[in-house]
Amino acid sequence: MLVSVVIPCYYSEKTIAKVVRLTRQELTGAGYDYEFVLVNDGSTDGTFAQIRELCAEDPCVVGVDCAKNMGQHNAIMAGLKQAQGDAVLLMDDDMQTHPSQVLKLLAGLEESGKDVVFAEWPEHKEALWRRLGSRFQAWTVRVLTKRPKDIYSSNFFVMRRHVRDEIIRYRGPFVYIQGLLFRATDSVCNVEVEHFAREEGRSGYTLKSLIRLWSTVLGFSLAPLRAALWLGVAACGVGLVLALLLVIQHFTDPVSVEGWTSLMVIMLVLGGLNLAFLGLIGEYLGRTFLTVSNAPQFVPRTVLDARSKEGGEDHAA
Repeated sequence: MLVSVVIPCYYSEKTIAKVVRLTRQELTGAGYDYEFVLVNDGSTDGTFAQIRELCAEDPCVVGVDCAKNMGQHNAIMAGLKQAQGDAVLLMDDDMQTHPSQVLKLLAGLEESGKDVVFAEWPEHKEALWRRLGSRFQAWTVRVLTKRPKDIYSSNFFVMRRHVRDEIIRYRGPFVYIQGLLFRATDSVCNVEVEHFAREEGRSGYTLKSLIRLWSTVLGFSLAPLRAALWLGVAACGVGLVLALLLVIQHFTDPVSVEGWTSLMVIMLVLGGLNLAFLGLIGEYLGRTFLTVSNAPQFVPRTVLDARSKEGGEDHAA
């Protein structure tokens, strides 16, 4: 079985060679054929120079250099479009998704017969705010993408070729890999692996970029718009009930004074809800416009691929 290992790379010049060599050792030791697809997501350090060296020393390594940083999930899509394996393994470039754990995922894929096998960690080596954010994101993804409740989804997983083929059919610029996975198949399971600490540097995700990534899930569900509809219906129902009460109060207690404060609170709350849901609708319309106008998922500057060109020379994508 040919295993394609897709790794998005972002300022990983000190770790990517070690990740590739250790992973290759694990795969060849278990008798797997392999290929690596390494995607430099706009790093301006020596990351792509390291990728170039890895391509030169091993023709089974493919390198993609993106012209600008488009985000991890867009870089993953760039790698998936180059992958040719029967199984596609996705991992990170920082040794947190450790090469020593990849055979557990592949064994889970073969033994379970599932389409996708996600890594699950009993203990995370991350900051508290990242863990809390991950839990909130996981809950959101479960609600909006109908992910099974007992499944933990992560960016360390292996999938079968037909799932990869379905994922790369997506043409929109707002890529969310888990959303595409759960749209393609329900045949998923977890395998418990060990989570390792980052060896070098720190995460490229800021709070702003994490919020932007989280918002990408909106493209895979109409649930927020339906929630807005039902909240509007509920607010209208409450308004009708209050109007009826005010009419009754007018005839039973004609000297009562209407409350200015309560009126203003209701106006502010309902006005705020209206603006929020107009913004939500605008977000959906804006994403639709950008998709229709063919906004790019990624822009490959260079592809190093010895599979398609003798000697692995550079060629434009």
